[in-house]
Amino acid sequence: MTSIEELVKLGKTNLDDANYINALIFFEKALTLAKDNADLWNLKGVALRSLGRYEEASVCYKKSLELEPRDKVSS
Repeated sequence: MTSIEELVKLGKTNLDDANYINALIFFEKALTLAKDNADLWNLKGVALRSLGRYEEASVCYKKSLELEPRDKVSS
């Protein structure tokens, strides 16, 4: 079985090489092992955005932010 780290590494390599469909496949496989990983949801969003699948990417970005809010405004 492939580890999450290996899947992410392969996904990022494919993303860097503009192999967006392959990157998406690796990120989706990694998410089956870690559904609550905000960074994986973000990476999946990047791959989808790169494929022009903007609405699906937006869903992934929102899920990422739900799991791990970033850039909170301090009061």
